[in-house]
Amino acid sequence: MFILERFKTVEFLTVALLIILIVYLIRKSIELFFDKTSFLDVKREETLMHFTNQVTKVLGLVFFFIYLLSHFFEWTKLFAGSAVVAGALALILQHIIRDYLMGLTYLFERQIHHGDYVIINGERQGKIEEISMRYLKIRQYDGYLYSISYSNITELQNGNRGMRRVNESLVLNYRQNPDDAFKVMEEVAQTCNEKYGDYLLKDENGLPMESFKFNQITELNVDFRGHRYSLSGLVNEADFVEASKRVRYELAMAAYNYDLMMAESPTTSH
Repeated sequence: MFILERFKTVEFLTVALLIILIVYLIRKSIELFFDKTSFLDVKREETLMHFTNQVTKVLGLVFFFIYLLSHFFEWTKLFAGSAVVAGALALILQHIIRDYLMGLTYLFERQIHHGDYVIINGERQGKIEEISMRYLKIRQYDGYLYSISYSNITELQNGNRGMRRVNESLVLNYRQNPDDAFKVMEEVAQTCNEKYGDYLLKDENGLPMESFKFNQITELNVDFRGHRYSLSGLVNEADFVEASKRVRYELAMAAYNYDLMMAESPTTSH
């Protein structure tokens, strides 16, 4: 009995090591392939490598657990009613399956790359640090690492290589007169063009491809607090972070100088 148990332990370890070796060889082969070719850009290669590492890790674990469980269950009997089992699993795992499908869509449609700066659902923004089969991880400007599953992404803004669109806004109280707010926001856009024009992306003639501009009201009744007044401009990718900070400063200063009515929490007493 002891010898049999020891034999099974050695067998399990051998299979585990074999799976690890296969995963390593697959990753190494793809890495060497990308090193020897140049038909994809560096970001695309990094994204595919990152995604491949995640896929091979998951598949390796799945195959090992299937092998492990095969010693305790007879798969032929267990899946005799395969249609029913598959339907039940699909119902239970529909959220996970949706994450996988949307992840593959984002990857193969080239909507995201490893290292891109993105804005997710208009709230979280930062650099993509990890692209897995089910979720994205982005490093925000405050240093926090934020994870979100693909199925929870309703809006994704991605700056193209070489150009980034600064998109900042003020959420003003619904009691704020829009005409007055429009005048202030137009003035802020003009100020940003005068003070931070060097950040703007230029065409071959040296003219801004898209100056800082006021986009009027881009969202009504934000979280039942007020309306969003947005300002945007197309800047060099290297200047994106600094330009965003400067624009936010100008918006904050304008809100203070002109005493704009900022949106408040619905629970705030008046």
